[in-house]
Amino acid sequence: MKLICWGTRGSIPVSLTAPDVRAKIVRALQGAVAVDLADPTAIDAYVAGLGFDVAGTFGGHSSCLQIETGSAEHIVLDLGTGVRALGQQMLTRFGPQAPQTYHVFLSHLHWDHIMGLPFFTPVYIPGNRIVVHTCHPHAEFALRRQQDEPSFPVRFEQFSAQFEFHVATPGAPFEVDGTRVVAHAQRHSGDSYGWRFERAGKCLVYSTDSEHRLEDEDERAGFIAFFDQADVVVFDAMYSLADAISVKADWGHSSNIVGVELCQAARVKRLVMFHHEPAYSDSQIAQILDETRRFEQITRDGHELEVLSAYDGLELSL
Repeated sequence: MKLICWGTRGSIPVSLTAPDVRAKIVRALQGAVAVDLADPTAIDAYVAGLGFDVAGTFGGHSSCLQIETGSAEHIVLDLGTGVRALGQQMLTRFGPQAPQTYHVFLSHLHWDHIMGLPFFTPVYIPGNRIVVHTCHPHAEFALRRQQDEPSFPVRFEQFSAQFEFHVATPGAPFEVDGTRVVAHAQRHSGDSYGWRFERAGKCLVYSTDSEHRLEDEDERAGFIAFFDQADVVVFDAMYSLADAISVKADWGHSSNIVGVELCQAARVKRLVMFHHEPAYSDSQIAQILDETRRFEQITRDGHELEVLSAYDGLELSL
């Protein structure tokens, strides 16, 4: 399996501003004062040595991931604005004439996780099949309502693809094109669900928009079992631990520290921090990543957990 990140921000999409870009250029030039950049090779080497927060960006699209399984059918996790770029890539790969099947797994129905739907090109291609997997019985109503006037000029009935809705039961495994899938209930306003995918001996868990009560031992044990020995856990690390348990308690999100502790206990191989706070700059996200890696090192009990921060364009092979 391969994980591809198309949108990794939380709550609302954001974009780099002109001052943001200027600040990156200034930082890069400041470090180049004593460097000989006389040829392209030297320039490439210098840029490669810059931090990701200077030479790149974590991106600004809201939640959308893709799992490639090697199958002819496609797995999409949430329909945030990142799904627009995914749709463009699918059109380039397969063209408009070859019917495709997309299995869309929704964590929940808040706007930032469904707002990309009308910009997902495959929904306008006749012959395509969109299977929406959800634990919310009113998911079809939510997607249709989003398209109603005056909210949007394209009605749901104008989509040319065939839509199907499958309402799953948390804790009850089912199979999608050779991949074993199970949902897990999470603490979030309006209810949220994580998804565990297993195929050919590999496992990926998608757990976003989930708040964790540290004092709830049963809840903790349930998530440890849900994450158990996963190759990758994509985890909602939107807040610092201090914010998550104080000023932003009951806001429905978690922290980097809780992600490390749960993944260490579950013997997960890689933790991918996700759903980045929209107010955070690239530098702030990079700093959180460094701090989280140091926390993992000093709390490690013999099991090494690799920690990454998701960014638009990240690809991970399991």
